[in-house]
Amino acid sequence: MSADALNCDAVAEPPRPSTTLALKEGDVLGRIGNLETRLARTASEIDAAQAVRFRVFVEEMGAQLSPEAMRRKRDFDSYDTFCDHLLVLDRSIEGDSEDQIVGTYRLLRQEVAMANGGFYSASEFAIDELLARHPDKRFMELGRSCVLPDYRTKRTVELLWQGNWAYALKHGMGAMFGCASFPGIHPESHALALSFLHHNVAAKDEWAVAALPHLARDMDLMPAEAVNPKRALMALPPLIKGYLRLGAMVGSTAVVDKAFNTTDVLIVLPIASISDRYLNYYGADAGRFAS
Repeated sequence: MSADALNCDAVAEPPRPSTTLALKEGDVLGRIGNLETRLARTASEIDAAQAVRFRVFVEEMGAQLSPEAMRRKRDFDSYDTFCDHLLVLDRSIEGDSEDQIVGTYRLLRQEVAMANGGFYSASEFAIDELLARHPDKRFMELGRSCVLPDYRTKRTVELLWQGNWAYALKHGMGAMFGCASFPGIHPESHALALSFLHHNVAAKDEWAVAALPHLARDMDLMPAEAVNPKRALMALPPLIKGYLRLGAMVGSTAVVDKAFNTTDVLIVLPIASISDRYLNYYGADAGRFAS
Protein backbone atom coordinates (compact mmCIF):
# COMPACT_ATOMS: atom_id res chain seq x y z
CA MET A 1 0.00 0.00 0.00
CA SER A 2 1.56 3.31 -1.05
CA ALA A 3 0.83 6.83 0.08
CA ASP A 4 0.96 9.75 -2.31
CA ALA A 5 -0.18 12.38 0.20
CA LEU A 6 -0.94 12.75 3.88
CA ASN A 7 -4.56 13.52 4.61
CA CYS A 8 -5.36 14.59 8.17
CA ASP A 9 -8.70 16.37 7.60
CA ALA A 10 -10.79 16.23 10.76
CA VAL A 11 -14.21 14.61 10.69
CA ALA A 12 -16.99 14.37 13.21
CA GLU A 13 -16.82 11.31 15.43
CA PRO A 14 -19.02 8.55 13.96
CA PRO A 15 -22.31 7.70 15.70
CA ARG A 16 -22.22 5.23 18.54
CA PRO A 17 -22.51 1.60 17.45
CA SER A 18 -25.81 1.16 19.26
CA THR A 19 -27.41 3.18 16.45
CA THR A 20 -25.23 2.14 13.53
CA LEU A 21 -23.93 -1.36 14.00
CA ALA A 22 -25.25 -4.48 15.69
CA LEU A 23 -22.73 -7.27 15.18
CA LYS A 24 -23.25 -10.70 16.61
CA GLU A 25 -20.37 -12.73 17.95
CA GLY A 26 -18.73 -14.53 15.05
CA ASP A 27 -20.20 -12.30 12.33
CA VAL A 28 -18.22 -11.80 9.14
CA LEU A 29 -17.05 -8.17 9.26
CA GLY A 30 -16.13 -7.89 5.60
CA ARG A 31 -15.74 -9.82 2.38
CA ILE A 32 -13.97 -9.08 -0.92
CA GLY A 33 -13.97 -11.91 -3.45
CA ASN A 34 -12.67 -15.06 -1.79
CA LEU A 35 -11.30 -13.17 1.22
CA GLU A 36 -13.25 -12.45 4.40
CA THR A 37 -12.45 -10.91 7.76
CA ARG A 38 -13.90 -11.74 11.17
CA LEU A 39 -12.82 -12.41 14.73
CA ALA A 40 -11.35 -15.76 15.69
CA ARG A 41 -14.08 -18.04 17.03
CA THR A 42 -12.11 -20.89 18.59
CA ALA A 43 -8.88 -21.63 20.40
CA SER A 44 -7.70 -23.58 17.37
CA GLU A 45 -8.15 -20.53 15.14
CA ILE A 46 -6.10 -18.43 17.56
CA ASP A 47 -3.42 -21.14 17.48
CA ALA A 48 -3.43 -20.99 13.68
CA ALA A 49 -3.09 -17.19 13.79
CA GLN A 50 -0.10 -17.61 16.09
CA ALA A 51 1.42 -19.95 13.51
CA VAL A 52 0.98 -17.27 10.83
CA ARG A 53 2.64 -14.75 13.14
CA PHE A 54 5.56 -17.15 13.66
CA ARG A 55 6.04 -17.55 9.92
CA VAL A 56 6.19 -13.78 9.43
CA PHE A 57 7.97 -12.59 12.56
CA VAL A 58 10.46 -15.43 13.05
CA GLU A 59 10.97 -17.19 9.73
CA GLU A 60 10.79 -14.04 7.62
CA MET A 61 11.88 -11.20 9.93
CA GLY A 62 14.27 -13.03 12.25
CA ALA A 63 12.58 -12.52 15.63
CA GLN A 64 13.98 -14.47 18.57
CA LEU A 65 11.18 -15.75 20.78
CA SER A 66 11.19 -17.93 23.89
CA PRO A 67 12.48 -21.51 23.60
CA GLU A 68 8.91 -22.79 24.01
CA ALA A 69 7.65 -20.53 21.22
CA MET A 70 10.47 -21.62 18.95
CA ARG A 71 9.79 -25.28 19.71
CA ARG A 72 6.06 -24.95 19.06
CA LYS A 73 6.57 -22.64 16.05
CA ARG A 74 4.00 -20.25 17.45
CA ASP A 75 4.29 -16.57 18.37
CA PHE A 76 2.33 -16.35 21.62
CA ASP A 77 2.27 -14.51 24.92
CA SER A 78 -0.07 -13.96 27.85
CA TYR A 79 -1.99 -11.22 26.01
CA ASP A 80 -3.34 -13.74 23.53
CA THR A 81 -5.63 -15.18 26.18
CA PHE A 82 -7.71 -12.01 26.62
CA CYS A 83 -7.26 -10.12 23.32
CA ASP A 84 -9.56 -10.48 20.34
CA HIS A 85 -7.92 -11.81 17.18
CA LEU A 86 -8.99 -10.36 13.84
CA LEU A 87 -8.46 -12.75 10.93
CA VAL A 88 -8.40 -12.59 7.16
CA LEU A 89 -9.29 -15.93 5.61
CA ASP A 90 -8.99 -17.11 2.03
CA ARG A 91 -12.12 -19.21 1.53
CA SER A 92 -10.76 -20.63 -1.74
CA ILE A 93 -8.18 -22.67 0.19
CA GLU A 94 -9.34 -26.23 0.77
CA GLY A 95 -9.52 -27.36 4.38
CA ASP A 96 -10.76 -26.01 7.68
CA SER A 97 -10.81 -22.35 8.68
CA GLU A 98 -7.47 -22.82 10.45
CA ASP A 99 -5.89 -23.64 7.08
CA GLN A 100 -7.37 -20.53 5.47
CA ILE A 101 -5.91 -17.79 7.74
CA VAL A 102 -3.64 -15.49 5.73
CA GLY A 103 -3.53 -12.38 7.93
CA THR A 104 -4.22 -11.32 11.49
CA TYR A 105 -4.39 -8.39 13.92
CA ARG A 106 -4.58 -8.52 17.71
CA LEU A 107 -7.14 -6.14 19.25
CA LEU A 108 -7.25 -5.03 22.88
CA ARG A 109 -9.91 -2.74 24.33
CA GLN A 110 -9.08 -0.41 27.20
CA GLU A 111 -11.44 -1.98 29.73
CA VAL A 112 -10.03 -5.44 28.98
CA ALA A 113 -6.45 -4.17 29.20
CA MET A 114 -7.05 -2.47 32.55
CA ALA A 115 -8.57 -5.66 33.95
CA ASN A 116 -5.49 -7.64 32.89
CA GLY A 117 -2.52 -5.48 33.84
CA GLY A 118 -2.49 -2.87 31.07
CA PHE A 119 -1.71 -2.50 27.39
CA TYR A 120 1.11 -4.37 25.65
CA SER A 121 2.55 -1.13 24.24
CA ALA A 122 2.98 0.24 27.78
CA SER A 123 6.16 -1.85 28.05
CA GLU A 124 7.75 0.52 25.51
CA PHE A 125 5.73 3.76 25.49
CA ALA A 126 4.17 6.11 28.06
CA ILE A 127 0.63 4.94 27.34
CA ASP A 128 -0.72 5.72 30.82
CA GLU A 129 0.04 9.42 30.37
CA LEU A 130 -1.85 9.46 27.07
CA LEU A 131 -4.87 7.73 28.60
CA ALA A 132 -4.91 10.10 31.58
CA ARG A 133 -5.32 13.10 29.27
CA HIS A 134 -8.42 11.55 27.66
CA PRO A 135 -10.65 10.20 30.43
CA ASP A 136 -13.68 10.72 28.18
CA LYS A 137 -12.39 8.42 25.43
CA ARG A 138 -12.09 4.64 25.19
CA PHE A 139 -8.89 3.40 23.55
CA MET A 140 -8.10 0.22 21.67
CA GLU A 141 -4.68 -1.20 20.88
CA LEU A 142 -3.80 -2.74 17.53
CA GLY A 143 -0.92 -5.18 17.58
CA ARG A 144 0.75 -8.25 16.09
CA SER A 145 -0.38 -7.32 12.59
CA CYS A 146 0.92 -9.55 9.82
CA VAL A 147 -0.06 -10.91 6.42
CA LEU A 148 1.48 -13.82 4.53
CA PRO A 149 3.67 -12.67 1.60
CA ASP A 150 1.35 -13.83 -1.19
CA TYR A 151 -1.52 -11.82 0.32
CA ARG A 152 0.15 -8.45 0.84
CA THR A 153 -2.27 -6.71 -1.48
CA LYS A 154 -4.66 -3.78 -1.35
CA ARG A 155 -7.62 -6.12 -0.89
CA THR A 156 -6.17 -7.74 2.22
CA VAL A 157 -5.24 -4.41 3.79
CA GLU A 158 -8.72 -3.05 3.04
CA LEU A 159 -10.30 -6.02 4.77
CA LEU A 160 -8.09 -5.68 7.84
CA TRP A 161 -9.09 -2.04 8.16
CA GLN A 162 -12.73 -2.90 7.53
CA GLY A 163 -12.48 -5.29 10.46
CA ASN A 164 -10.72 -2.77 12.70
CA TRP A 165 -13.26 -0.07 11.85
CA ALA A 166 -16.27 -2.35 12.45
CA TYR A 167 -14.77 -3.50 15.75
CA ALA A 168 -14.07 0.09 16.88
CA LEU A 169 -17.65 1.12 16.09
CA LYS A 170 -19.12 -1.92 17.77
CA HIS A 171 -17.31 -1.15 21.02
CA GLY A 172 -17.59 2.64 20.95
CA MET A 173 -13.87 3.31 20.71
CA GLY A 174 -12.60 6.91 20.66
CA ALA A 175 -9.02 6.26 19.54
CA MET A 176 -6.71 3.51 18.30
CA PHE A 177 -2.99 3.12 18.93
CA GLY A 178 -0.28 0.53 18.51
CA CYS A 179 3.34 -0.12 17.69
CA ALA A 180 4.45 -0.14 14.07
CA SER A 181 7.89 -1.36 13.10
CA PHE A 182 10.84 -0.68 10.86
CA PRO A 183 13.05 -3.71 10.13
CA GLY A 184 16.30 -3.94 12.07
CA ILE A 185 17.63 -2.51 15.32
CA HIS A 186 19.57 0.46 13.94
CA PRO A 187 17.35 3.56 13.78
CA GLU A 188 20.09 5.43 11.92
CA SER A 189 19.49 3.19 8.89
CA HIS A 190 15.98 4.66 8.73
CA ALA A 191 17.06 8.26 9.32
CA LEU A 192 15.11 9.66 6.37
CA ALA A 193 11.80 8.01 7.21
CA LEU A 194 12.04 8.55 10.97
CA SER A 195 12.97 12.21 10.51
CA PHE A 196 10.04 12.67 8.13
CA LEU A 197 7.67 11.29 10.76
CA HIS A 198 9.21 13.49 13.44
CA HIS A 199 8.94 16.70 11.44
CA ASN A 200 5.57 16.11 9.78
CA VAL A 201 3.23 13.87 11.76
CA ALA A 202 4.42 13.95 15.37
CA ALA A 203 1.56 13.73 17.89
CA LYS A 204 1.33 17.01 19.79
CA ASP A 205 -0.42 18.59 22.76
CA GLU A 206 -3.04 16.30 24.30
CA TRP A 207 -2.07 13.47 21.92
CA ALA A 208 1.68 13.70 22.54
CA VAL A 209 3.30 10.44 23.59
CA ALA A 210 6.92 9.30 23.92
CA ALA A 211 8.86 6.13 24.53
CA LEU A 212 9.72 5.28 28.11
CA PRO A 213 12.83 7.32 29.00
CA HIS A 214 15.17 4.35 29.45
CA LEU A 215 14.20 2.97 26.02
CA ALA A 216 13.77 6.15 23.98
CA ARG A 217 15.71 6.60 20.76
CA ASP A 218 15.72 9.86 18.81
CA MET A 219 13.75 10.11 15.57
CA ASP A 220 15.01 13.62 14.78
CA LEU A 221 18.01 12.33 12.84
CA MET A 222 17.99 14.82 9.95
CA PRO A 223 17.05 18.52 9.77
CA ALA A 224 13.65 19.21 8.23
CA GLU A 225 15.13 20.96 5.21
CA ALA A 226 17.20 17.87 4.37
CA VAL A 227 14.17 15.54 4.26
CA ASN A 228 12.80 14.79 0.79
CA PRO A 229 9.12 13.95 1.44
CA LYS A 230 8.67 11.80 -1.66
CA ARG A 231 11.74 9.69 -0.91
CA ALA A 232 10.76 9.49 2.76
CA LEU A 233 7.29 8.18 1.93
CA MET A 234 8.80 5.54 -0.33
CA ALA A 235 11.03 4.46 2.57
CA LEU A 236 8.15 3.97 5.02
CA PRO A 237 6.90 0.44 5.72
CA PRO A 238 3.50 -0.19 4.08
CA LEU A 239 1.68 -0.50 7.41
CA ILE A 240 2.88 2.92 8.56
CA LYS A 241 1.93 4.49 5.23
CA GLY A 242 -1.52 3.01 5.63
CA TYR A 243 -1.89 4.51 9.10
CA LEU A 244 -0.83 7.93 7.82
CA ARG A 245 -3.35 7.82 4.99
CA LEU A 246 -6.08 7.36 7.59
CA GLY A 247 -4.88 10.44 9.49
CA ALA A 248 -2.64 8.92 12.18
CA MET A 249 0.04 10.65 14.23
CA VAL A 250 3.31 9.24 15.54
CA GLY A 251 4.97 9.39 18.96
CA SER A 252 8.05 11.55 19.42
CA THR A 253 10.64 8.84 20.09
CA ALA A 254 11.26 5.25 18.97
CA VAL A 255 12.21 2.00 20.70
CA VAL A 256 14.61 -0.72 19.56
CA ASP A 257 13.13 -4.19 20.07
CA LYS A 258 16.02 -6.62 19.84
CA ALA A 259 13.85 -9.71 20.33
CA PHE A 260 11.74 -8.91 17.28
CA ASN A 261 14.63 -7.34 15.35
CA THR A 262 12.70 -4.11 14.84
CA THR A 263 12.67 -0.38 15.54
CA ASP A 264 9.23 0.54 16.86
CA VAL A 265 7.25 3.77 16.67
CA LEU A 266 3.91 4.41 18.31
CA ILE A 267 0.96 5.17 16.04
CA VAL A 268 -1.92 7.23 17.49
CA LEU A 269 -5.20 7.49 15.57
CA PRO A 270 -8.16 9.35 17.09
CA ILE A 271 -11.37 8.11 15.51
CA ALA A 272 -12.44 11.72 14.90
CA SER A 273 -9.29 12.33 12.84
CA ILE A 274 -9.82 9.59 10.27
CA SER A 275 -9.71 11.34 6.93
CA ASP A 276 -12.99 12.00 5.11
CA ARG A 277 -12.24 9.91 2.05
CA TYR A 278 -11.48 6.81 4.12
CA LEU A 279 -14.41 7.37 6.43
CA ASN A 280 -16.63 7.56 3.36
CA TYR A 281 -14.89 4.57 1.76
CA TYR A 282 -15.30 2.17 4.67
CA GLY A 283 -18.64 3.67 5.71
CA ALA A 284 -19.63 5.54 8.86
CA ASP A 285 -21.50 2.37 9.85
CA ALA A 286 -18.67 0.01 8.72
CA GLY A 287 -20.93 -1.31 6.00
CA ARG A 288 -18.68 -0.99 2.93
CA PHE A 289 -17.59 -4.63 2.76
CA ALA A 290 -19.89 -6.15 5.34
CA SER A 291 -21.76 -9.31 4.46
